[in-house]
Amino acid sequence: MAHQEKATSGVEWRITLGDGSSKSLVPDAGPVSRIWIGLKGLIAGLVLKVWKFLKRAWDIGVDDPRKVIHCLKVGMALTVVSLFYFMRPLYKSVGGNAMWAIMTVVVVFENTVGATICKSLNRVFGTTLAGFLAFGVHWVASQSGQEFEPLITGASVFLLASTATFSRFIPSVKARFDYGAMIFILTFSLVTVSGYRVDKLFDMAHQRISTIIIGTSLCILVTMFICPIWAGEELHILISCNMDKLANSLDGCVDEHFNYNGELKDRDKQPDKKLLGYKCVLSSKATEESMAKFARWEPAHGRFNFKHPWQQYLKIGASMRSCACCVEALKRCIDSENQASEFTKKHLSNICLKVSSNSSSVMKEVAKTIKTMKRSPSIDFLVEEMRSTVQDLQNELNFLPKLLSPPEVLHPESKGTEETTSTTHLLEVIPVVTFASLMIEISSRIQAIVETVEELAELAEFKGEVQEKDKQNQPNTNRIVASQLNDDQQTMKALERV
Repeated sequence: MAHQEKATSGVEWRITLGDGSSKSLVPDAGPVSRIWIGLKGLIAGLVLKVWKFLKRAWDIGVDDPRKVIHCLKVGMALTVVSLFYFMRPLYKSVGGNAMWAIMTVVVVFENTVGATICKSLNRVFGTTLAGFLAFGVHWVASQSGQEFEPLITGASVFLLASTATFSRFIPSVKARFDYGAMIFILTFSLVTVSGYRVDKLFDMAHQRISTIIIGTSLCILVTMFICPIWAGEELHILISCNMDKLANSLDGCVDEHFNYNGELKDRDKQPDKKLLGYKCVLSSKATEESMAKFARWEPAHGRFNFKHPWQQYLKIGASMRSCACCVEALKRCIDSENQASEFTKKHLSNICLKVSSNSSSVMKEVAKTIKTMKRSPSIDFLVEEMRSTVQDLQNELNFLPKLLSPPEVLHPESKGTEETTSTTHLLEVIPVVTFASLMIEISSRIQAIVETVEELAELAEFKGEVQEKDKQNQPNTNRIVASQLNDDQQTMKALERV
């Protein structure tokens, strides 16, 4: 039964059910209301996404302000180079090709000095070489007559473009001149083909090369003298920081593995970012290779000479990744379901922690050597101490079989029971033996890291702390020697007078 009741907002319909309860009937919203509700939800969702994007962009700028500075540098370079298009005297000097300078700044300007110089020089040389070759081909084709001109032009484009494309597959060319080869193909094809219809080809090529030189020169000046970011310095910092992360990961893995019976509290455990620092080492190969490639183009800056051995940093990075693989295996041992008994862990915990501590000390000292570019006087002692603890760990592993309880023999014929009991004890030992073997392997790979760093110290001519102290004491020594010479001269003069 339905009846109508008046409400303050209008008419309300209610239905009386069989049990005496009533239920109000709410009219469906019209199409306009549904569209308005959907539009409000769409606008609210869009505003929320924009807010999240802006917040993420703000966090990126706060974490690394150099990215914001790079954006400002690009904007400033584009504003300056646009003057060639806005100002009439400058526009007349380069003509409509002023737009090529703007395009050059957009394409060439990179975050680091080395990357900008690499792309700038590749663009200039590729454009210049392609322009001269295209002009030569155009002259030869024009002298051959109208019948052979398109054939010679097409054949030259085919041969040179194919050869330049194949050169990009050569590793040595691809590492340094890949961008230049691509610009060569583009410029040669454009100039050669357009020269078939354009009369003043030399003037066009000259203006384009001039505007490209203007754009690249401006990019190099801005990136070098306004808050420069050097690829070599970034590589240097990356290698030393990754080595510290690797040392912390090694300590964290060993501490977590021997946290038997939950003795370490939650606040004493290593944080995940610190424990998983080895993953940064494993994933940094591409970044290291890119930085090393661009660092070779950079001039001498700061503590780095023009011929600084950047390739040696790649060897150090490869050695660290080899060590990081073993650290990852340690982490998997921790997460494994098959764990050693608490008694076995206790027996090897002290020596394993000592090996871990000495190994991480060696890596931190090596990282300090790279960071300060000074030879460490204590590195030999730390390496020898690490070797000594590794030898102690090997001795403990040799003594481990004596700790196994002998199999229980109930009857002479119960051979199966004897094998089962022995196998159970062996399974309890295997996980901790695996862990200790990985510790030994990590120590040997750390020695390889030390050797590569020593090679870097020799190639880059790192100075030792003793040499630094001698240099500091040298002025005092010179003063003492000078004073002694003056005293001797005065004494000689006094004797001559007598």
